[in-house]
Amino acid sequence: MTTTWGHSGVPSLAQPAQPAQPAQPAQPAQPARPAHAPPWVSSLLYAAVLFAGVYYDLVGDEPQPPARTAGFVGALGALFALDAAERRCHRRSGTSRALAVSVLVARVGLFAAVTSCDSAGLSRALFVLVPFTAYFAFGRRASLVLGAGCAGALLGRYVLTADGWYADAEAISDLLMFALVLTLTVSMAAVATGEQDARWRLESTVRELSASHHRLRAYAARVAELSTAEERNRLAREIHDSIGHHLTAIAVQVEKAEAFRDLDRAESDRALAAARWSARRALEEARLSVRALRAEPEPFSLAGALTELVRHGADGGGPHVTLDVAGEETGYAERQLTALYRAAQEGLTNARRHADAAHVHLHVEYGPVGARLTVTDDGRGLPDPAAARSVPAARSVPGLGLRGLRERLRPLGGELSVRGAPGEGTTLTATVPRAADSPDLPGLPDPLDSPDLPGPTGRTS
Repeated sequence: MTTTWGHSGVPSLAQPAQPAQPAQPAQPAQPARPAHAPPWVSSLLYAAVLFAGVYYDLVGDEPQPPARTAGFVGALGALFALDAAERRCHRRSGTSRALAVSVLVARVGLFAAVTSCDSAGLSRALFVLVPFTAYFAFGRRASLVLGAGCAGALLGRYVLTADGWYADAEAISDLLMFALVLTLTVSMAAVATGEQDARWRLESTVRELSASHHRLRAYAARVAELSTAEERNRLAREIHDSIGHHLTAIAVQVEKAEAFRDLDRAESDRALAAARWSARRALEEARLSVRALRAEPEPFSLAGALTELVRHGADGGGPHVTLDVAGEETGYAERQLTALYRAAQEGLTNARRHADAAHVHLHVEYGPVGARLTVTDDGRGLPDPAAARSVPAARSVPGLGLRGLRERLRPLGGELSVRGAPGEGTTLTATVPRAADSPDLPGLPDPLDSPDLPGPTGRTS
């Protein structure tokens, strides 16, 4: 008949639920890069040309045909409507290159219509908008080419329609003034484009910073949840491995004292003394835990702690426990030595309470790259897999001992194994690397990421 390996006999502690994954903040949409000229420039120029043309028609020496004036006003109205439609398309879906070319062609055509109907002669200034708007839609090179084309068109007009234009001061002045205005217009477009680009980059930076801020807040909340879960798991392990171990020992010794009270008074007294020792030890470890939480830990010696644990086992009855240590503790951090000590406690508790062992041997070996603790008993061992599968589901609830040891060892880079066969005893082995080889920032272990080793009744500690 086999017995349970690893159930500590203390009430089970509920495993803390893993924190839920926080919702990732949605990425904000990037603003569209500006590709449109400031609307007030063309509107102001259209208004100036309209006022000059109508005023000249009204007060000029030569009366103009009403149809020509109507065509002049209608062409300028079409320019206003074209600019408004372009701005609506730009706000709604951006300006594509094909649309920009179509608008440019339509605008040049309307400029020509306005010029043909203008009696004041100011409408030629409209053509400076060609390189100006092209700078925003097509870039600097296209703007310069179109500006040179507009100046060449004016020059060609003089060549074809005015004989001796090169000797006419007014014609030369018009050409120079038009070239100067084109230069200033392209320069203004470059400045405006640079300002829009800077604003676009600033808006993009602000949006990226806002998105980063939301991500950082989500990550901070996630870190807080993970820290809380990790601390909850750590406290559960400490309670089980320290106070839980001693409460189990107290329960065993009190039951033994009651059983031997009338049969062997001396043995009963030894059991009560062992129970009192376990109670004092539990109180001492509780105080040590409080000091550790207050960042006031005391130096820990694994060899001394194991020696006291073995001596207490010998004084309290139960299996005969032996200990041998090879090597030095130097180079191992307290958390690594504490993990090995908790493994020794768990192995001794299971051997004393469940395995019906006569002898238990503890072996600690400190190597150049890691330390190994082995707890070997000659008890009833582990069941075969078929027997473990035949255990009823109600009796196969995982315990906390081995689960907690794995969670304690995994962040340190350590490992835990339990081997045994029916009637051949059980061997528990825990290993940890040296302090320099262990991870500096252990992640939160997931208590569900690896199955527990089954005990003889399907339960593990």
